Amino acid sequence: MQRCRILFIVSCLVLSACSPNDVPQGGAGNAADGVVLRRGSGGEPDTLDPHRNEETSGADILRDLYEGLTTETADARVVPGTAESWTVSADGLVYTFSLRPDARWSNGDRVIADDFVAGLRRTVDPATASTYAEILYPIENAEAIVNGELPPTALGVRVLDATTLEIRLAAPTPYFLSLLSHGTTYPIHRPSLAEHGNAFARPGRLVSNGAYALTEWVVQSHIQLRRNGHYWDRDNVRIDTVYYYATEDIDAELRRYRAGELDFTFQFPASQFEWIAENLPGELRNEPYISTYFYGFDTTEPPLDDVRLRQALSMAIDRHVIARDVAGAGQIAAFGLVPSGVDHYAGARYAWAELDDAARLAEARRLYAAAGYSTDNPLQIEVRYNTSDNHARIAIAVAAMWKQNLGVETQLLNEEWKVLLQTRLQPSAWQVMRFGWTGDYNDAFTFLEIFESTHGQNFTGFADAEYDRLLDRIATERDTEVRADLMAAAERRVLDAYAVLPMYFYTNKHLVKPYVHGYRANIMNHTYSRHLRVVRNSD
Repeated sequence: MQRCRILFIVSCLVLSACSPNDVPQGGAGNAADGVVLRRGSGGEPDTLDPHRNEETSGADILRDLYEGLTTETADARVVPGTAESWTVSADGLVYTFSLRPDARWSNGDRVIADDFVAGLRRTVDPATASTYAEILYPIENAEAIVNGELPPTALGVRVLDATTLEIRLAAPTPYFLSLLSHGTTYPIHRPSLAEHGNAFARPGRLVSNGAYALTEWVVQSHIQLRRNGHYWDRDNVRIDTVYYYATEDIDAELRRYRAGELDFTFQFPASQFEWIAENLPGELRNEPYISTYFYGFDTTEPPLDDVRLRQALSMAIDRHVIARDVAGAGQIAAFGLVPSGVDHYAGARYAWAELDDAARLAEARRLYAAAGYSTDNPLQIEVRYNTSDNHARIAIAVAAMWKQNLGVETQLLNEEWKVLLQTRLQPSAWQVMRFGWTGDYNDAFTFLEIFESTHGQNFTGFADAEYDRLLDRIATERDTEVRADLMAAAERRVLDAYAVLPMYFYTNKHLVKPYVHGYRANIMNHTYSRHLRVVRNSD
């Protein structure tokens, strides 16, 4: 009965139907574009500065524009990128990279070791204000630089000659080669930065070293990339022009896809999953993904500074209903932070994960009462989420569960993605916020490090000295099994603090036209346009 009632509330409050007659007409591209790929990009990117970007939509585009020392195959295996080879010292602390002699920037300039040194130093420089700077802590002195204790020039990177770069680590790091395909490690075209400063990431200014170059950016419309004729592997790039369309309205994205205006969607409405599976089975892509959907609590302000209340709110949620019936596109109910399938890690779960519904709700109500709330004195709380039909459905379901199971009165507030990113930096401005995390590399540490006390992505206020000590030990541990045990202990610690409310693990949800070839499912959900081909019957 509870499940039916909640689903009825959701269906009454959210309209998500997609009529085949409600489809915009038109298309993108022209003859001058050559072979064209049209992709949905999710929300409007906040920036295309690789050292300042912090969102998935921007990262997808940056992977087309730039290339790190390493890159990935279509199935996300780490392979040489701008570095054609490397060596690693016996102690695992010194990496020496040899750059490709034919590596070039999109304006024809040679890519040299100084460009990578400059990019790495720029990320950790406090003046850059990168919220991702902590991801480079494995490099010698990175943490001290981010904290303002040393200058950026003290970073453990140096140029040996024009095509040779050395990186020194603070401790052996098993995932380091994977990390070097991340945007924070991309090189910077130093003359462009010198001329334009932080405003370099604009059409006509941005000089990149990847398979594509930025040629146009119309806000809330599209971003156009054209093939970089100077890219070292240009002969294997088969698509001439890539359009990325901002698609926060995922119902509209589906309509555009069905109208032939998109070839590859960023996602699709969960409410349409069954229809898509029945009518577009050959175009549906839905595979496991290294990404977790969660709500964050502001743990620093009343009333959510009380861990009993946070636990009650977490236990009052039926994750199976949300994953199966509300999200409804193959997602997996989450009782931990780290998705399954991550290399060398089994994961941790809430101690109560196996309780039946009656026992789980009884404990939630006991904790709710212990925190001082009741039917006569209900908790009043705000939940913020970024504009999206899927997020709205989930927020409504959560509010219904909290109301039905505890008596909580919830106000739902939606904000555009860019606004939400700014709101989360102001703890007193929000209480509960929709968020999520996508792994930057295939290792559980990518989920754990963001809860370090001073991490730029730790917006919940969670701070725990023992947790930080566990992260330090993980960073220096070389034994795979011992390291996995340490990571499980750290995950259990942040779960027990209830700083976040994990709901489900994502799956890759895309629609891909039959004439788009080369797509490969991978847990990272990284699809580079250079790996794809567009082959129509008339071609």
